Amino acid sequence: MIDFLRRLLNRALESRPVASHLPSTRTLASPVEPVTPRVLMIVHNPPVLSEGGRRLTEIFGWNDPERLARQYIADLEQASGGYVRYRIVERIDADWFPPKIDGFRYTGESYVAAWRSRQMHEPDRIDYVAQVKAFNLIERYERGEFDEVWFFSFPYAGDYESTMVGRNAFWCNSPPVPETGHCSGRFVIMAFNYERDVDCMLENFGHRVESIMSRVFASHPPEQNLWALFTRYDKTHPGQAHCGNVHFAPNSEHDYDWGNPRPVISYCDDWLTFPELPGRARWVDCREWGGGDMRLHHLWWLSHLPRVGGETFGVSNNWWSYVIDPNLVS
Repeated sequence: MIDFLRRLLNRALESRPVASHLPSTRTLASPVEPVTPRVLMIVHNPPVLSEGGRRLTEIFGWNDPERLARQYIADLEQASGGYVRYRIVERIDADWFPPKIDGFRYTGESYVAAWRSRQMHEPDRIDYVAQVKAFNLIERYERGEFDEVWFFSFPYAGDYESTMVGRNAFWCNSPPVPETGHCSGRFVIMAFNYERDVDCMLENFGHRVESIMSRVFASHPPEQNLWALFTRYDKTHPGQAHCGNVHFAPNSEHDYDWGNPRPVISYCDDWLTFPELPGRARWVDCREWGGGDMRLHHLWWLSHLPRVGGETFGVSNNWWSYVIDPNLVS
């Protein structure tokens, strides 16, 4: 009976007159050329003398940062339809524990003991100003040596999932790094915990997308805020879901509810023909985005982000361009 009703409603939806969500003030779509952002990869995976000189990843069986980086690069190239092709131009193995904001710094022995007892140091916040200075990030960025930085660190290193550095830097799932306004541009620092897998890395990137695209559309009136339209889900807009956000799939009822089997009406397919949004809805459920698999949901969600030429309401139809280069954001 449920399948019959679903087919019946889908036919009704398909028979409705097609009306675009957008006015005619837009330019035609065209392909976009791929970009190859350059990455400075910094790995904090120090050896511990009392553990025979083994590194943290060996002691605790955590993931190899190199493998994580390769999979992350491949996933984002896939999700962006080949537009984003990250390239690691340098890897630095920083065999030490970075300082916290109160000056505390783990040793190998104190970290291993803290992790095994689950009594980690508080406050659990890294000193970003010290990190930027330790690796000469502003000077190197201004010399054109990289476009963004990836830190791979241990659990409770104190990093934000992403943050932004530089002149007029803005919220990127965290406050911008202070004392960096003298930098001539902006760049993003991503931080990945190598105890976790690539699904969490994609979550970090997804929140970066949310922060940056919210900024892009911040001054647009509601009827022109395409980001707000893209992120609709059924719980907040019954019968009007689009693609949802990182934590909420179109049919989610709470955070991280990517495996919800409840069918809902969604306009998610519209975003595959952007800037044309024909207003065609259909029933969807968690089978669309991996049945609860975190990585597959994030790949599904990211793959719906517009990535074509032209612009609409003064915003590029290639939303990925803003996410990759925050200097394009006003």
